[in-house]
Amino acid sequence: MTQEQALSILKTGANVFLTGEPGSGKTYTINRYIAWLRERGVEPAMMLDAHLLTMVDRAVRTLRGNERPFGGLQVIFVGDFFQLPPISKNEPGLIKTAAHFAFESPAWEEANPLYCYLSEQHRQEDDIFLELLANLRAGTLGPRHKEALRARATAKAAGPHTRLYPHNADVDRINDEELSRLDAPAKVYAMRSEGAKALVEGLKRGCLSPQTLALKAGASVMFTRNNFEHGYVNGTLGVVESFAQSGFPNIRTRGGRLIEASPEEWRIDDRARTLAKIVQVPLRLAWAITVHKSQGMSLDSAVMDLSQAFEYGQGYVALSRVRTLGGLYLSGFNERSLQVHPAIQKQDARFRGASVAAREAFAGMPAGELAGLHTKFVTAIGGKEPVPGKASNFKDTNDKQDSKSRLEKMRQKHPNAYKPWSADDDARLTELFRDDKKVSVLVKEFGRQRGAIESRLVRLGLVEPDL
Repeated sequence: MTQEQALSILKTGANVFLTGEPGSGKTYTINRYIAWLRERGVEPAMMLDAHLLTMVDRAVRTLRGNERPFGGLQVIFVGDFFQLPPISKNEPGLIKTAAHFAFESPAWEEANPLYCYLSEQHRQEDDIFLELLANLRAGTLGPRHKEALRARATAKAAGPHTRLYPHNADVDRINDEELSRLDAPAKVYAMRSEGAKALVEGLKRGCLSPQTLALKAGASVMFTRNNFEHGYVNGTLGVVESFAQSGFPNIRTRGGRLIEASPEEWRIDDRARTLAKIVQVPLRLAWAITVHKSQGMSLDSAVMDLSQAFEYGQGYVALSRVRTLGGLYLSGFNERSLQVHPAIQKQDARFRGASVAAREAFAGMPAGELAGLHTKFVTAIGGKEPVPGKASNFKDTNDKQDSKSRLEKMRQKHPNAYKPWSADDDARLTELFRDDKKVSVLVKEFGRQRGAIESRLVRLGLVEPDL
């Protein structure tokens, strides 16, 4: 299923499970849907971890006085079960459930979501590597695939590369050792937080920056947030060059740009109200990181030690972080690192089949009927479709009635607005972005709006935006 097909299904208000391989565009698609809702005056509710699924279902039913699944709200599940399975925790106050995966929860079954399995690939650029990852996912790795991995185990990595390990202990040990070797005073940054304790703890678990961050000049670091305006994204690597008068670190990126890393906020909002937030400098030590923390990242290259992999999916997650086989350097791997969870392999065929059925059902629906479902859903949740030619608080980017005049005006400032991207454009954009050119520079270079540049960076797999 393509991103456009999935987006059209989401707009009907159906409960949906949006899934696909790493780099298939799950985050990009859900962000487009959120933008579509906001254009119509609708704010999506906060997004929660899957392990709270049963508790959230019961709580929402009670709060809304509605015994339908999730109190009658639209629920969108986003993720890839082939990646690392959930960590089971027996926390006081949580409703106990025997379900290991979210789809095993009674709440999932009652929600009865439509399945949208994205099939496009926007991260990996190497056909041989794509084939290897596909076979690893399917559990059909052959001798030639393993031989290709062994060849990367003997490849020598020149220059600095991010190192991935399965265990926190290895990562902490390497980062601490490397930091202690630096003959410079350390500056320590403590995370600040406010809001409901359970939500704050959830934010902390999902934050790549540590609660206590110790840095020295010369430390290898990685940015943990996207901030296009300041010139960094989640995964941008660099070195602490100095500390600014503000007390925050100046980071020299691998592309040569100097960025002052001031604190960022991670927050959970419910309409105009902030329910919880944490504040920290958006960095972590990056001589090494865990495979678990690397989920969602796109790397040009990485050194990986998978010889101590202990969990299904660890090898798949680690390998799928890099874009090409040439960017992969293995210091070892074991058999477990090449295995994915058998229960997920069994479910995958069902997910794919259900996705094909959903795609065909909506493909056979007349365009007018589908548009009617979109409008009906927007009206039902209190939104409003923008009216052509009438002043509105909402932008209607899909309205074609007066698009010609708007487009002509737009192209006075951005000559290439809404023109198709060519292969040469994509290659040039990739080159300039990897050279750490600011988005404002790319806007002028390509004659396009900022949003178009940022969307293209996501589509090319250069950026994984935060939800």
